[in-house]
This record gives sequence, structure tokens and C-alpha cells, in this order.
Amino acid sequence: MNESLLNMLNSIVANATPLVIATMGEVITERAGVINLSLNGSILLSAMVGVAAASLSGSAIIGIGAAALMGGLIALLLAFTSIRLRQDQVAVGFVLTLLCGDLARFLGKPFNNLPNPIIVPNMPIPVLSEIPVIGRVFFQHDPFVYFSGLLVFAVWWWLYRTRPGLTLRAIGERPEAAFSRGARVNRLRYMYTGIGGALVGVAGAAYSLGIKAGWASSPTMDGDGWIALAIVIFAGWHPFRVVFGAYLLAAMRAVASGIQQSPDINIPPVLLNMLPWLLMLGTLILVSGGVVERVVKLMPTRFQDGARTLLRSTPPAAIGTRFDGD
Repeated sequence: MNESLLNMLNSIVANATPLVIATMGEVITERAGVINLSLNGSILLSAMVGVAAASLSGSAIIGIGAAALMGGLIALLLAFTSIRLRQDQVAVGFVLTLLCGDLARFLGKPFNNLPNPIIVPNMPIPVLSEIPVIGRVFFQHDPFVYFSGLLVFAVWWWLYRTRPGLTLRAIGERPEAAFSRGARVNRLRYMYTGIGGALVGVAGAAYSLGIKAGWASSPTMDGDGWIALAIVIFAGWHPFRVVFGAYLLAAMRAVASGIQQSPDINIPPVLLNMLPWLLMLGTLILVSGGVVERVVKLMPTRFQDGARTLLRSTPPAAIGTRFDGD
């Protein structure tokens, strides 16, 4: 296979990784009935905290732990304002994302453009990394990439193959019914929101200690939190579809970057950078406009149920609502 193509595929896997981790965290949170709109600011602040902690301690592991803790605390603050203070989740999340973004830029000034920043090194997996093509693309990365792959399967298994996962989906769909069966709805919402937020924090560390090492006053990952939120909706809150959306976005960015570097193609960079946003916007319009259902009805009857399951993008019924039962 062409060397440049292999490099592009390898880059797509690496660049999709923070989005995969962040969207898995948001899937868990929203499945529990909580909307975490602080995602973008949380990624920025966690990325900065990860760099700061790693720089001061000399350990990337401590940096990752600090980033996860920061992401979890932000998410728990959102849950507290919603559950205990009865504030609107959307409004609080939006304020938090702006606040966290500004805090990251202000508090991160001493760590701007540090020389030789601490980075999580690539760790090729023995034997698997030697497999032609596949080994080069998937098994010659840093641990963030391997963690993201395991995370996807773990979240899917937890949601659809375990009893606690069934309870998690229930508190996001019908919290009253879940409560009547003994589920502590608000306690579980706190727990899953904190877990989801911690994963968002790890995604921040995957940026600043992984693919985009270091911290800058104009962080390159700014805006990816909003894209992650759109991917979750695009993917219908299903882990495997979320991965597809994250990799599709990373592929579009890689193609756009390749076009910009080609001397034979003259397309304004601004237009190329707009492509991922236009794709997400178009997808959300199609999903919300009922186009998917009309397309499904054009298919043979025997394929319609499977197509609905594959393309369905119905949010958890109780998402964004409060539960006053416990």
C-alpha cells in the first residue's frame, strides 16, 4: 500500500481518538438523562490541567489523572446545579463551557508553549504491530488509542449486556419506572455524570499529552467539544455509531489537510475547514426533519426494521429533565 495513504490512515486513527473518548463519556452521561453542554470548555480546561500537572510532576500519568479529575468535577458541578439546585441543565452547561474555556486560557499562561512538553509515547503492540497494513494503522500508537478502542466495547457491553446498564438506560428513559423498581435515580445520575465527565477530561489529556502535545493560548482543540456533542446526536447515542462519526470527521479533516498541501488544488482553507461543521449540521437537519423515516419506508419491508435500528437517532426520553423522587 502507498506510504502516504498508510500515514493518512494512521493519522486518522490518532486524531479521532480524543473525540471517541469524549463522545463515549457524553453517551454515558446523556443515557443517564443529563445533558453536559460544558463539553468544549471541559476539554480545554482538562487539557490545560493535564499539561500543568504533568509539567510540575514530571509524570504523564499524573497529568492524565489530574485531567480526568478536572473533567469529573466539572460534570458533577453540572449535576449538582441540576439535581439539587433545580437549575436548567442547558443554561448551566453553556455557562460552564464559556467559564472553563476562559479559565483554561487565563490559568494556562505560565504553561504556554513549553519547550519539550511531556508527551505519552507511542507503544507499538508486539506481534500485532507487525501485521501488514492493519498493524501500521491500528497498533503503532500511544495508549490513548488502545484505551479508546477498549472503551467503546466496554461501554457497549455495559449498556446492552448487563443489568446495571439496563438500569442506566432506564433512568434516562423512564426514571419513575426505574425508581419504582428500586433504582436510586439521582444518585446514579451523579455517578454516571461524574464518570462521563472524567472521560471527557481524559479526552482533554489525549489532546495535550498526545496528538497535540503542550498548551497554547489559542488551543487547537477548541471547538471539538461542540463537534463531539453533534456526533453523539448523529450517532443516535449508540457507541459503535459514535465511533463511525468520530472517524468520519477525522477522515474529512485529513482529506482537507491533504488538499491544502496539494499545489495542484486551489481551494480556500476556510471552505475546507467548514466541511466537518456543514456535515454535522446537514446530518442533524436530516435526522430531525424526518427524512430518515421517509427513506426507510422506500426500502423493502423486510429491511425496514433493521434500517430503523441502524439509523435511529431518538434521544433518551427523559434527557434534560429533573427527577424529584429521591
